[in-house]
Amino acid sequence: MKINICLLYGGKSAEHEVSLQTAKAVIKALDNNKFAIHPIFISIEGNWIKGPELIGPIEEVKELEFRNAGEEVGPNALSTRLTPEQNGSYDVVFPLLHGPNGEDGTVQGMLELLNIPYVGNGVLASSAGMDKVIMKNLFAQAGLDQVKYVSFIRSTWDGNPERAYEQVESEIGYPCFVKPANLGSSVGISKCENRKELAEAFTNAFKYDRKIIIEEGVIAREIEVGVLGNDFPECSVAGEIVPKSDFYDYKAKYSDGDTALIIPADIPEEQYKEITRIAIKAFKALDCSGLARADFFVTKEGRIIINEVNTMPGFTPVSMFPLLWKHTGVEYPELIERLVQLALQRHEEKQSIIHTF
Repeated sequence: MKINICLLYGGKSAEHEVSLQTAKAVIKALDNNKFAIHPIFISIEGNWIKGPELIGPIEEVKELEFRNAGEEVGPNALSTRLTPEQNGSYDVVFPLLHGPNGEDGTVQGMLELLNIPYVGNGVLASSAGMDKVIMKNLFAQAGLDQVKYVSFIRSTWDGNPERAYEQVESEIGYPCFVKPANLGSSVGISKCENRKELAEAFTNAFKYDRKIIIEEGVIAREIEVGVLGNDFPECSVAGEIVPKSDFYDYKAKYSDGDTALIIPADIPEEQYKEITRIAIKAFKALDCSGLARADFFVTKEGRIIINEVNTMPGFTPVSMFPLLWKHTGVEYPELIERLVQLALQRHEEKQSIIHTF
C-alpha cells in the first residue's frame, strides 16, 4: 500500500515563497508509486487550503496555492479521514515550512498533540534552532567555538538606541552582522561597517522580529554539512559557499544563481573530521532528529567556528542540503524516503512510552 504523506507548505512567514519552492521540489522527487501525496497550502494570512491528491510534478508554484480549486480547512484536517471512503488519516506529515509558524516548533507541537508521525525535528529542537540567541546559548553550554554575539529585544532598543549601538561597538566592533533572531534564508540580515549602517540594520531587522542578534564579522570560508538520522546521526560530505556578494544573502540563495557551491569542499581530511564531530555534537545539543544542516566558518588559521544549525534546510534545486547528500551518494528520492522512515521510527519509539504510574 502507498504511504499517505501530507505536505504542509507556505505559511505565515517571511520565508513563505521559499517554502513553496521547497514543496515544488519535494513533490517532483516523491515516487507516486510509493506515496499518495496530499498537499495542504497555508496562505500568508494563515489560512489552510487543502488541495487534491497530486499524481505528478508541479510546473509552477502558483499551482500549489489552490486559490480556486482547494478546500479551506483548518489544522484539524490533519486528524480527519482523508476521504469519506478512507478510514485512516495521514501516515506521515512532512512540514515543508521555513521560519516562524512552522519551523519553530508550533506545528510540531500540534502534530505531537494529534499523535501523527512527522518528518524532521521535534518541538524543542525546532524552537531552539529557530531562535538564534537560544541556539547559541546552548552551543556555548556545549563548549562549541562561536563568534562573539549580543542580542536585544525591541523595547530595550526603543528605550535607548544609542546605548545599544555603544554596546555593539564595545563588545563586537565592526564589521558585524545584524539579524532577526527567528528567521532564516538571510531575510532581514545586514552587514555593518559603521554606526549609520548599524542604526539602519537595527531598524530593518526589527521589522521581522521582536528580538535581534548581532554577530562579530570574521574573514573565513563558509563550510556546511548535512546531518541525517535520529539517535545515530551521519554527516554528508562538506560543501563550501563562495558568494559573489559580501555574504550569502536571500538573492544569492534563491534568485541570481551566481553563488558558487563547491561540493565536496577542498579542505583537509582532519578538518572535515573535526567539522563532522562538531556538527553531530551541535545536532545532539539541540536534541535534533531527522535532519539538519550545520554551518561553519573556517579561518585561514584553521579555526573552526560553528555558525548555526538549520533544522529545516531548503530543498530547492539550488539548496545546499540535498546537493550535499547527492554528492554523498544519496539521491533526492532516497533522501525523502529516508526522512520518512526516520519519522516513522521516532514515532514508533514514542508509542512505547508509558503515561501512567
